[in-house]
Amino acid sequence: MKRTLFLLAGLVSLVSCVTDGVDSNGVHSEEAIVARKIVNAPIEAAAGSLILYVDEATADLWLSSPSATRAGVANFDAVAAEFGVQSVEPVFNMAVNAEEKRARGMHRWFVFHFDDSMDVESVAKRYAHMPEVERVQYSTIMQRPTQFARPVSEALLAETRATDMPMNDPMLPLQWHYDNTGNEQIFSTAKAGEDINLFEAWKYTKGNPEIIVAVVDEGVYYDHEDLHDNMWTNEAELNGVQGVDDDGNGVVDDIYGVNAAYRTGNITWDGSTDVGHGTHIAGTIAAVNNNGIGVSGVAGGSGSGDGVRIMSCQIFCDRRTTLADNAWAIEYAADNGASVLQCSWGYDNFGMTDESYETHYSVELEAIQYFMSKSNCSVMEGGVAIFAAGNDVKKSSDYPGAYNNILSVTSYSPDGLPTSYTNYGTGCNVAAPGGDYEIITVDGRRSWGDAGCVLSTVPSSIPEYKGKSYGYMQGTSMACPHVSGVAALILSYAVENGISLTRGRLYELLTSSVRNIDKALRGSKTCYSMKSDTPGAPYTISLDNYKGKMGTGKLDALLAIHNLRGATCYPVAVGENVTIDAASVLGNRDLNVTMAKGYNIPDETRDALGIVDDSWWGGKLYLTCTKSGSGVITISYIAGGDAVGGGPTTGGMLVEKEVVLIARGTNNADGWL
Repeated sequence: MKRTLFLLAGLVSLVSCVTDGVDSNGVHSEEAIVARKIVNAPIEAAAGSLILYVDEATADLWLSSPSATRAGVANFDAVAAEFGVQSVEPVFNMAVNAEEKRARGMHRWFVFHFDDSMDVESVAKRYAHMPEVERVQYSTIMQRPTQFARPVSEALLAETRATDMPMNDPMLPLQWHYDNTGNEQIFSTAKAGEDINLFEAWKYTKGNPEIIVAVVDEGVYYDHEDLHDNMWTNEAELNGVQGVDDDGNGVVDDIYGVNAAYRTGNITWDGSTDVGHGTHIAGTIAAVNNNGIGVSGVAGGSGSGDGVRIMSCQIFCDRRTTLADNAWAIEYAADNGASVLQCSWGYDNFGMTDESYETHYSVELEAIQYFMSKSNCSVMEGGVAIFAAGNDVKKSSDYPGAYNNILSVTSYSPDGLPTSYTNYGTGCNVAAPGGDYEIITVDGRRSWGDAGCVLSTVPSSIPEYKGKSYGYMQGTSMACPHVSGVAALILSYAVENGISLTRGRLYELLTSSVRNIDKALRGSKTCYSMKSDTPGAPYTISLDNYKGKMGTGKLDALLAIHNLRGATCYPVAVGENVTIDAASVLGNRDLNVTMAKGYNIPDETRDALGIVDDSWWGGKLYLTCTKSGSGVITISYIAGGDAVGGGPTTGGMLVEKEVVLIARGTNNADGWL
């Protein structure tokens, strides 16, 4: 069984020895310009397909052309005849929000499909020679998940059944990742409290149907008994005519989402290579709670139709997905109301930086940034993108998660320690439960123990599951939906209480509402090999290697709700020089962060409180308030590294925490009001 749930042969950083359009003599040669236009390498490139970014005039011709292969542009028509071009399609759907997309230049991206027998590199060079073409991208193929779930053990379920759960879902006691009691039957070294503290958060909110989470992954089994009632539904298509685009959004029969591989609403989940990855992720986010069956979801509601909604944006299908498929699926999520983008996939980070990701994956990044620009929730400005960090034990998050304004999730086990597979280090922002297999001995026989992994929904129709609807998986793929689920809970509480927030504020809540992970990272941990040649062989990992590299800490749902409920207030005495330790106002003082820039005091706050003598040293802010009153300052930190990502740097996300200073004079009762 492969430990990695997602991987892609990485792109090389340099596509040519000449990357700036200048030859060795300093002349802008044609070949140098051509090399510069081809922005990525042909490694894992899809046969018979290229993505082109063309000039405005050419884009308009293609968009208005009645022909699938010709637009009246001599250069293109000649290449179409030579290479057997079969169709030319816009990458993005201009049937929805066309004006906004045009302003962003999204209408200039096209996919050219040609004869599979043609050499894709030769075709790319021909297009790059054309003055109308500004950029050529190989449509890189991404490998689909390959790890099947392990069906839940009925015997273990019987042993752990409990009656004092907050929901009546019978498998909830096995979901240690929500409420870890330290049950050694689940994991031999389980530690109580190593979870996302979900039960306490449920006292404030359990979800809200206004919040839509787009699962960009394998197709979600929308008829699953524990998912159907929490699926997003396109009512126009549900009540329309089969085979007709009833809502005019450019997609036919998109009732529960979309199949981006085929640009239709025909979502699949039990094809020849499906493993139920998308369905498992969906269950963690929003399996229907309190319905007396199966498992619970982080934001699955109370059983009264009040869970958050799952939109299935399928990129993995009978064939492998490409950059164009990914971009189209993410665009669909943005156009159809999603606020949270859940992505448990990524690309191996072979020396990539934010700058090279912007270049090599620009069409995909365009879609992600478009999603983040959309305000699809009534209480939030913008949308959030959450990605898994990767499962290759590398010292950096995979991309897109490593990108500086995208959240990357690492993984820990029921013991609260890093999992055997998680990536860590630069670009990693926050940790969540992803689970781990272990070797157990029962009646003298050694076997795999899977209860320490994450339990969720799977499609019973997949032959390997033999009719079972629930199973265990491990991976940062499984950690990621815990963060997406908590993000949905935060938005649910905001909707229910009329609290407005921005995308940046939600990121800040997710990275600051954490418990410390570094304190336990000393010594070693025993793991078990899942390699085919040494299955079950014990080995150790040094926990010191992970210190300061798992993100800010372990996400805590209750802390997130509390941090949303009220501003962080800090009382100061008028006329006295005070010291504000940044660690005391960020989350619950357990963050692993690197301070950046320190602080900012807006002029209105400085004037209102008469702030003087302010300075920053060693993670502490020193200042004196000469006036009574209140005002907002910000303290900055980096989530996921020692430097801010961007340009040539793979680094962390710069986050700003607002703190309300309350300045009052003292009295005999200590006077804080």
